[in-house]
Order: sequence, then structure tokens, then C-alpha cells
Amino acid sequence: MKAVILAAGYGTRLQRDVAADRSGRFAHLVGVAKPLLPVGNLALLSHWIGALAASNAVDGIYVVERLGAMACLQLTVKHFQIQDHVIVIGGDTLFKEDFSLTEIQSRFSELQAECEDNSLLLSYQCRDDETHKYGIVEIDSECRAVCMKEKPLPSETTSRRACPCFYMLSKKSLPLLDTFLQEKKDAPMHEKDAPGNFVSWLIPRKPVYVYEISGRFDVGNLQSYVDCDQYFKEKLYDIHTYMV
Repeated sequence: MKAVILAAGYGTRLQRDVAADRSGRFAHLVGVAKPLLPVGNLALLSHWIGALAASNAVDGIYVVERLGAMACLQLTVKHFQIQDHVIVIGGDTLFKEDFSLTEIQSRFSELQAECEDNSLLLSYQCRDDETHKYGIVEIDSECRAVCMKEKPLPSETTSRRACPCFYMLSKKSLPLLDTFLQEKKDAPMHEKDAPGNFVSWLIPRKPVYVYEISGRFDVGNLQSYVDCDQYFKEKLYDIHTYMV
């Protein structure tokens, strides 16, 4: 299995907040890409690389940027001729301490034993007033995704399962990247760039299952970054086993 970390985020909201701050406390964040933000004693990206290495979940890690999420993923698969399962990870995302790469990979292996087409995504419960911020997945009684709605109003779905950018994609689904991007070649950027749009498109075509976690750190603006950084400095139980 390979890991592709999408590091193309510009952090527009965060940088706007940093520029507006007059305290000087955050001057060191000016121009810093979100995956390189210092979180605790490490860059955000380094938490992922450390956990992936410690868990032995993958035998290759690729960090890509600037082309847009799905174009980045397609470029990586083609350039490195990847013919293996792929973990797609948002470079601006960190999870709560119940998240375990080892346990999630074990669940993915179970699904693969049932059918090689199976992929796996994560979800956590969000509030009613947060559905418009996220991709929201609806599932059946077997935790298989039925559909995913991008930033719906609360009235548009009964589900409150928000999906962060962490997908274990079967190698059987990777060739469909070309099909997706070809179909979307004339679409607005937001329709083909966000990784959730590919997953939404994939769900009716290949089986995708859902693994529930408790939540994530959403580093979107300056306050959410401060909260995340403070947690890692003061409350993280064990940095050596985090996400492993």
C-alpha cells in the first residue's frame, strides 16, 4: 500500500487571519503552507509521516502539491506507476487520538478479502449547523456508502456523517481517476479538484465502506490552528503512538 499526501492547500483563511493579527505572535506563520504548520513540536505533515512509518501501513509515501487534489493524485499514480492500494490523506488534516492506522488498515484488509473492489473512507458525527461545510455520506445497514453529498443543508440529508480527506482506495478504483477527470475536464475547478467529489462519483460505481472515528482537528482559520497547536503541546497523551 502507498500513501499520497495532498499538500496543495494554500490556507487562504488562515493566512488572512495571520495578516490581520496585530499581536505579532503569529508572524512566523506568514506564507507557511498548511502541511508545514508547526503543530506541537512537529510540522503537521511530520505527524503523518511518523505515524505511517511507525505503523508499517505503507511501503511508499508521496507528497504532492499545486496541481489540485485529484490532478495531484493522478500525476502520482501515473508518474510512479502505482499499481497498489493507495491511502489518500489531506495534508491539512489531523485526527483525534482514537484514530489508528493499524486498526483502519485491518478493516480495509477484511473488506479486501471479501471483494477486491472495496474501498474505505472515514466519517465522524458533525452538528446540524456544520453539514454545509463538509461532504456528508449516507450509508446502509452494512456501513456501505450509498451516496455522498457535498456541503448539503441540514434539510437535504438526515445523515450527519462528515467525511474528512482520508481514503483507502482499492487499486481497482485507481484507473477510474482518468475516467473521472476526463468527464470533468470542462467542469469548474471546484467540481473536479476536491477529493470528496471523486469519492462521491466513485460510490455508485465501486463499493465504498465507512469507518467511524470520533473527529478531527480542522485547521481552517487562526483560532482553530491555535486550538490544535495547544492540544498537541498540552494534552496529547503519547506522541509516539499518536495515529499509529
